[in-house]
Amino acid sequence: MARTRLVLADDSPSFTASVRRTLGESFDVVAVAENGQQAIDAVQMWSPDALIIDISMPVLDGLEAVRRLHRASSQTKVIFLTIHDDRDFVEAALSAGATGYVTKNRLRTDLAVAIHNVLEGKSFISKSAEI
Repeated sequence: MARTRLVLADDSPSFTASVRRTLGESFDVVAVAENGQQAIDAVQMWSPDALIIDISMPVLDGLEAVRRLHRASSQTKVIFLTIHDDRDFVEAALSAGATGYVTKNRLRTDLAVAIHNVLEGKSFISKSAEI
């Protein structure tokens, strides 16, 4: 059985390394992006199963990157992984086309669950950010 292919997008290389360690051997990280434009480029190049993306990034923020992917009919599932737990951010993420929303303080407990849920066609929102 093929492993789930992911693109990670966050402007902090140390945080991206932490995400990779947390995901372990269960997932294949095919690309890492440090801004929203790089995330779009990586999704278009690799066609991953899921994009794990932060909201606050340089060049192009995560919300706009996801909107552009959604308008381009990307089939890649999107999960936001962010510090923002405000209802407005959650609603903006879902409106942009995401089906998952994980707060960074719930990385270890929620991210793998969120990935599995969105790939099964379900949504996932960390309890710390539920609307």
